[in-house]
Formats: sequence, C-alpha cells, structure tokens
Amino acid sequence: MSLSWNEIRKRAIEFSNEWKDENRERAEAQTFWNAFFNVFGRERRVDALFEKTVRKLGNKRGSIDLFWEGKLVVEHKSEGESLDKAYDQALDYFEGLEDDQLPKYVIVSDFKRFRLYDLKNHKQYEIKLEALSEKIHLFAFMREDIGIPYEEEDPVNIKAAELMGKLHDSLKENGYVGHPLEVLLVRLMFCLFADDTGIFEKDHFTRYIGNKTKIDGSDVGLHLNSIFQILNKPEDERQKNLDEYLNLFPYVDGSLFEERFEDPSFDGDGRKILLECCHFDWSRVSPAIFGSLFQSVMDPKERRDLGAHYTSEGNILKTIKALFLDGLRHEFKLNKHNKRYLQQMLERIGKMKFLDPACGCGNFLIIAYRELRRLQIEIHKQIRKLEGSLGQQVLDIEFDQDINVDSMYGIELLEFPTRIAEVALWLIDHQMNAELSKEFGLYYVRLPLEKSPNIINGNALRLNWDDIVSKDDLSYILGNPPYVGKKRRNGEQNEDMRLICGNIKDFGILDYVCCWYVKAAEYIKDTKIKVGFVSTNSITQGEQVGILWVVS
Repeated sequence: MSLSWNEIRKRAIEFSNEWKDENRERAEAQTFWNAFFNVFGRERRVDALFEKTVRKLGNKRGSIDLFWEGKLVVEHKSEGESLDKAYDQALDYFEGLEDDQLPKYVIVSDFKRFRLYDLKNHKQYEIKLEALSEKIHLFAFMREDIGIPYEEEDPVNIKAAELMGKLHDSLKENGYVGHPLEVLLVRLMFCLFADDTGIFEKDHFTRYIGNKTKIDGSDVGLHLNSIFQILNKPEDERQKNLDEYLNLFPYVDGSLFEERFEDPSFDGDGRKILLECCHFDWSRVSPAIFGSLFQSVMDPKERRDLGAHYTSEGNILKTIKALFLDGLRHEFKLNKHNKRYLQQMLERIGKMKFLDPACGCGNFLIIAYRELRRLQIEIHKQIRKLEGSLGQQVLDIEFDQDINVDSMYGIELLEFPTRIAEVALWLIDHQMNAELSKEFGLYYVRLPLEKSPNIINGNALRLNWDDIVSKDDLSYILGNPPYVGKKRRNGEQNEDMRLICGNIKDFGILDYVCCWYVKAAEYIKDTKIKVGFVSTNSITQGEQVGILWVVS
C-alpha cells in the first residue's frame, strides 16, 4: 500500500540525516539507493537492478548504475564530480535499450545533490540532500505504479453530466417520468457512447436523429423506440424491407433494449437538446463517471436521504490498489519472464469475482474491471514477447478467457443507478477491447452482449449475499457504503440497523455504514475473501470505536 506523504517526508528527513556525511561513489552507492527507494515504501530489488549491462554506441559495453525498466535510470558519482557528464553518460545507455525499456526519468547524484530529469515533460530539477523532504513531491513517480495515475475530475465528464441533466429535465417537463424515463436515459447514454466509440458506425445515431426526425420533435420518440427494437433483434430475424438506416444498427442484446415503453414525447427544444448530446464527443467520457451523471439528474434532497454517493476515481484506485492490484502487479513483475506462470496468472484473474454491496452506478466495479483488463493486456504482451510472435488465432482464444463483465456483482437500492452500472460495465468492456485491439493490431469486439454484469436492485442489508454470489467463488468485496449519521436515519434505515446490528450493545449510536462492516464480516467468516470499504473516519474515532470494533 502507498505510504502517505507525511510518512514519506518523515522518511526523507531521516534519509538526509543518515547520508549527509557520505561522499564516496562506490563505497555505499548501492546502499544509498536501497534506502532512497525505502523512503517511498518500495523495495529496490523488486523494481530495479544494479549494474545493468547494455551495449552503447560503437558497440561498447557499459553498466547502468541503477535501472528500473520503463521508468528510471540512475547514474551515481562521487561528491563534486560533474552531474552534466553523469547525465550524458546516462543518455549513452539508451542506445542499448528496447523501446519499452526506455525510462521516463533520469536521476544523477553525488550523494549531496540530486538532479532529476523528467524526459516526458522536458523538465529538470536540482535538489540538495538536506532539502529532499521539502522537494519530495518532485519524485511522486516513485510512489505509484506505472500506468495508474490518480486523475482529477475531467471537465469533459462534468459537461456530459450537464447535458444529461438538461435532457432529463426536458423529458420530465413533458410528462415522461418514472421507470420509463430512467430506462430511456440509460439507453440514450449507451447509444451516445456507441456512436463515438465504434460500437455503431461513427455518428450513425447522430445522423439518424438529425436526418430522420422532424424539427418540431413530434416523431423523435417513435424513431427512438424503432432504434431500440432493432438493437434488440438479431440481423437474421429482421424484416427484409427494413429501412436501411435502421438496419445499419447492430444487434446488441444484453437485455438493455428488451423492455417496451410508450413513445417518449419530445418537442422542438427537446430535440435540440438531444442533438446537442449527440454532437458531444462521448469517447472522451469515462464510464466510471456515470455515477456523477446519475447525481446530476437527481433531486438533492432525495440524494441526501437515500445516502447516494460518489467516490472520486483517485480514492477508488487507492482502495483497489491496496486491496488487490498492488499485489497482482508485484506478482507480475517478479514472474514476468516465466511464461507458464503468466498464463496461469491470466487464468486466475479471469476467474476472479467482485462484489460491491452498495454499488450505486458501479464506479468501484468499473474501475476495478478496467485495471484488471489493462493488467491482462500487459501480461498478454509479455507472453507474446517471450514467444517472439503474434499469432492472431491464438490471441483470440486467449482473450476470450479474460475476465468478463459477468465477474462483477453489485447491489443497489435504486433502480436507475442499477441500470447505469450495467451499461457502464458494458461500455468499459468495449473500451478495453478497443485498447486490446489497438495494442495487438486486430479487431476484437464482444457483440452481441452475451454476458451481463450481475447488478441486483434491492436492499443489500436485507438480501442474502450468498444467494447473489457464492462465498466459495467470491474474491473481493469493495465499495463505498452510504454514510448516514444516527440523527438523520429514516425509519427503514433504523430497521436495517436493528436487523444487522441488533445484537450489539448500544448499536443505535453507530453510523448506518457500520451495517455493511458487520454484514461483510459475517459473510467472509472462514473464507479467504478480502474486503476494502471507503468510509468516513467517524467509525474509527470517539464512542463508536468501542461499540463497533470491540465486537468485530
């Protein structure tokens, strides 16, 4: 698990004090860099090699002082030697490295100074040993694994949420409400995303709405239902004289378009809003952010009372990294030259199952799924590298064994986010298939949607989780259960508390979220299932500690 920045700064101060009197290059250089890695909670022997032999220009051989493949090259000198020459020497080694081995950073040091080169952003920093703790943030790349950045909220996602909110309000004002409205919005999200990401022919849905519907919007609902019916019908079962524009839509299945509703009523303004949504670039929207789309169309009072919540992608990544991803990536690094082990690892990941018992719009499941697919792609690449070939027929078979959306289980109290979670998982699967296709130079798509996420609409505290996914099959439980303080719980929530925590003395003082901790603890008893929840620190402070954790 990543150390906090406070802990890293504390270690940096201790490191600086320990090494302030050292000045001999060869005497303690390797011990110096072992200790430097430890500042960030990393084991150097796992991540990097000393004295990596490479062939330089002129067919000469040289040794890199420290080499972290794809990340970092270090050249170390005695105190007072030229760091400029050390940097030039580090660059000379690049000639002997493969493209995927080239570093993103170079550090040169003489014990008393660090010079850091950020090659991607063309930036250079010089840090004195005694000031390391003050500048430690410049070495943030040491703290996290490659390819898993913590991204701040993207304005594109916010704009997408605003557009869906406008569409929701327009339809609701025209009297299209309740379950039909919720399903319609989820279907439209799918179509908008499909239009920009290769599920549909590029912009086909947009052109259809723009060219086939009347300006006053009076027939938009009719055409939408026609599209939905076609998306739910296999090509060989469609009418022979079907409109060619309609027939271009692929068969999707997955039950998303199965239910029939009356035509939604649009007017001219509603049609303009729909087309505004169509012209937006949905390929830039993360399916993991669909939770915020859901929030944008809910009444704030309902959201508060029902405990709906949204967790940032950064916090979700912190949770899944500590729960399972760091361990898997560490395992991959240790065994990356063992083809048989990597094949077994792929098979093991493919069989993993995950449960979020308060999944909302599925953000935790979506990001966990995305990162596992990305790891599997890296493992496939490494296996192909070891084999020295790219056999497409073999690849197709292997990819079909990768983890699929039916490995994801969720429980959500409200129907609308339940449906969003299902669709978002299908969409992230499509995104990962696109990444895989690009990486291996083939077209890989899973249509029709033969497998579905297992997202259940219901009260997780009153359902038997073992009926949803057997504890014998489940690997991990994760999520962000809703926080509701004791003074704000409604009658149903108080009854949930009695049902789950009734045998705990003074359970009424506990926050509502404690129900998930108690139920999860009972569910995983005598199993190897691991749990990672995001919660407020109120349950680890004050009077709740003695009530909840003493009995757990």
